[in-house]
Amino acid sequence: MPDLRGQLTDEIPRLRRFARALTRDRETADDLVQDTLVRALRAEARWAGTNLRVWLFTILANLNRNRLRGLARKAPHAELEEADDGHAIPATSGESSDILRALDALSAEHREVIVLVGVEGLSYDECAEALSIPVGTVMSRLFRARSILRDRLNAGDPGSPPHLRVIK
Repeated sequence: MPDLRGQLTDEIPRLRRFARALTRDRETADDLVQDTLVRALRAEARWAGTNLRVWLFTILANLNRNRLRGLARKAPHAELEEADDGHAIPATSGESSDILRALDALSAEHREVIVLVGVEGLSYDECAEALSIPVGTVMSRLFRARSILRDRLNAGDPGSPPHLRVIK
């Protein structure tokens, strides 16, 4: 059986990227990654030496879903400064802030799929395994997420062609 502890550190940047994409908050993302690593170490005996990245993404996605369920039970609250701000995304270059806003507009399910497939490079099968959903659901969510992103990014200029190239 491969050494789990030796491979965990290689996966931390990917876990952080996925957690940041899901939460849009550095501290919350770091907490999720830490909890994921703790759970993985506790379950080391149950790890069957399968695809470590998919296993860790599964743990992180489940922890995030549990976190969101817990937040849904609490009363919503926002600081006065945040309420007056008008947007939660820090000002960056125009195009990247548009992309971040479009990603924030996606539901959690769509954001999970687009980050795992588009950013982390997981196959549809690996993504389905990580999220415990059928491959067809991954394909459907990915299609919808891409459509939503395309519509949002082209909303400012309806006459402009899509930013995607057609490859034959």
